[in-house]
Amino acid sequence: MLTIIDKYILKRYLGTFSVMLLLFAPIGIVIDVSEKVNKMLENKIPFGDIAFYYYNFTIYFINSLFPIFLFLSVIWFTSKLANNTEIIAILSSGISFTRFLRPYIIGATIVSIFVLLMGFFIVPAASEGYNNFRYTYLKGNGKELMRGENTNVFRQINDHDFIFVNSFNEESKTAFNFSLEHFEKEKLTYKITASRIKWDPKKKIYVLYDYTKRTVGELNDVLEKAPEKNVAFKFELADLTPVVYIAETLTLGKLIDFIEKERKRGSGNINTYLVVLYKKYSIPVSAFILTIIAVSVSSMKRRGGMGMNLAIGIAIAFSFVFFDKIFGTLAEKSTFSPLLAVWFPNIVFGILAVYLLRNAKR
Repeated sequence: MLTIIDKYILKRYLGTFSVMLLLFAPIGIVIDVSEKVNKMLENKIPFGDIAFYYYNFTIYFINSLFPIFLFLSVIWFTSKLANNTEIIAILSSGISFTRFLRPYIIGATIVSIFVLLMGFFIVPAASEGYNNFRYTYLKGNGKELMRGENTNVFRQINDHDFIFVNSFNEESKTAFNFSLEHFEKEKLTYKITASRIKWDPKKKIYVLYDYTKRTVGELNDVLEKAPEKNVAFKFELADLTPVVYIAETLTLGKLIDFIEKERKRGSGNINTYLVVLYKKYSIPVSAFILTIIAVSVSSMKRRGGMGMNLAIGIAIAFSFVFFDKIFGTLAEKSTFSPLLAVWFPNIVFGILAVYLLRNAKR
């Protein structure tokens, strides 16, 4: 059963966090508009595309800076409780500091579930729309940058087939210099080549131009040619378009399947994909850690008042984000363990949370 004090604190927790999001999201949009308005006008981007971009931008922005917003909101309203001597009154009534934390933990649980579900199902679609807009309209040569430094794609799509394409065109869904090699018991059985391969979304097939298939025989090879041929390959269009942010655009189930496929193919980007997966779980957990730190820091009156608490809070929050970004990049660009890189900030700040909580109880 929640007491009146529990409900009071929980209401302040969720209310302040919501206000913080409503306050900073428009600020983020205004800053982004001021930076990109000239590009948008130059490219004559339709208003509908811009509006959809800022819908996706808002979700992407909130998800990226969620730890800072949560931490500052808890610091803010807890400092007000401390300055109004409300915390002293609560603890003086016989309630322990651990019991005082209960509504905060309940609030962190609600926020964590919300962020977890967003990360699984909503953020991926927003990330795709956000990044597609940036690379399509705002970045010079953006459509080439979407595929990273190497536009050539050579990959194993299953136990028997290898494909190669280069110069993929996103708008027309067309790739050039396509080849597919099929092996049985490490022996090449046939090879398909085409000057172009195009995806037909209506028929769900690939159209090959200047089609050639060479079937390897024991004595003679069999050669089949056609100026145009429809083929229903088993690989997906995403296998031809390895955009640099593809992992961010996949829901949980699809991301797990995608990582498993890429692991079997020996993908060099597997660490990048694992970082995205692990962050879906680590970010919600950070809500509990940052909540405990925020309460421990701001539950006592200080000479500097709320300003001092906010200064300490901002320093800790940005340190957390700094660690998160540094170790995430380290895992993507090196052989450093993605699991350790993603959870390292939570481990470090979890230890800090325990230390500050023990001091706060005294």
